Amino acid sequence: MLLWVAVLLSAPCVENRALLTLQAWPHPVFEGDALTLRCQGRKHAVLSHVRFYKDGSYLPSSEDNPSLTLGTATAASSGQYSCTAQVTYILYAGTQTSETIMVQVQALFPPPVLSAIPFSRPRVGSPLTLRCQTQLHPWRPASRLLFSFYKGGQALTDWDPLPELDIPDVQAEHSGCYRCKAALRAGPVQKDSPLLEIRVWGPAPVSRPVLTLRPPHTILTVGDMVELRCEAERGTPPILYTFYLDGKILGNRSAPLGGATSFLFPVMSQQDAGNYSCQAENSISKESSKPETLCLDGPRVLSAPPSSNRLAPWLSAVLLGVAVTTAALLRYFRPWRKNGPLPAQNPPPAPGEEQDALYVNVRCQNEKDEGIIYSEVCVVKNKNRAWPSESTSEAEVQSMSTIYQNPLSTL
Repeated sequence: MLLWVAVLLSAPCVENRALLTLQAWPHPVFEGDALTLRCQGRKHAVLSHVRFYKDGSYLPSSEDNPSLTLGTATAASSGQYSCTAQVTYILYAGTQTSETIMVQVQALFPPPVLSAIPFSRPRVGSPLTLRCQTQLHPWRPASRLLFSFYKGGQALTDWDPLPELDIPDVQAEHSGCYRCKAALRAGPVQKDSPLLEIRVWGPAPVSRPVLTLRPPHTILTVGDMVELRCEAERGTPPILYTFYLDGKILGNRSAPLGGATSFLFPVMSQQDAGNYSCQAENSISKESSKPETLCLDGPRVLSAPPSSNRLAPWLSAVLLGVAVTTAALLRYFRPWRKNGPLPAQNPPPAPGEEQDALYVNVRCQNEKDEGIIYSEVCVVKNKNRAWPSESTSEAEVQSMSTIYQNPLSTL
């Protein structure tokens, strides 16, 4: 009887005492650790309907398991935790709530800082070193870190324990925004550095230009306008662009601030077809583009007239032959005379008498008449077949000489 009285008197005391405790493991907890919560009751206490809370919010879990694994700890895992359970202890049965504990996840290492050595504005041709700096927590000195470097979102290196990237010969194309990453070798922790802008100053060579034909189709006809657009993406201005057709210079354009420039021309003849290219040049270097071929639509092209220099060799020979033939026909046709009186009409020869001989001399009168063919025809009575100088006086020969202009030479 006295034993039951003692049990009944002790029940209210049990209810007022904490029968639940909450523990977080490991302690202290660092980034990358597996964080586990355990709700424990007193010795011989039976727990059921166990629930876990973070900052007052319920964490879904199995109510039959007094432990909850939260996975890899991060900075977001920090907070206030508690648990509740249905406790059966001796004669007591009821719902108990543990005391709230504070879980603070420690940073294994701070975000790295990227620095440029000697400075972030190097001169063209000078060396540059990028250094990714961070430090492990003193309680975790055995951890190992890996580093990688990026420019504009593109990886420059693989993961490596060396926290530096060396650029021995800086060029203009090295300008841009850089960052680095540090990661735990044996864990998922990974952190990025803030961006670092690198500006390379000093003269930079031009890159290979790109030539674009506009309109884009390369088969054109006479009268079409063509634009040659040449652009070098990199290079210290001013940039001089020179345009070529089959290796011959068409013209040049200057770009004082860099960028692209254009050369316009109309299609005039078949001679405008060929391989076009351009060249970009500044005070450091010069580069040429790949050639672009321009074709013309043959049936619609008006051929350019050939130059007189190319026609001169065979035109003179043709005209000389025409002049000789024309002179032979002068007996039967009345020629158009340039100078002098009309030649006297000779009476028909007597029977048995030989006809007069016909002598022709083709010549240019002077330098101004170049390209005009003249014919000198001398009609001489040839009784004894003698040369006019042998049987006829010079005056007679001159009086019978008439200079004729070849009508075909005026064509």
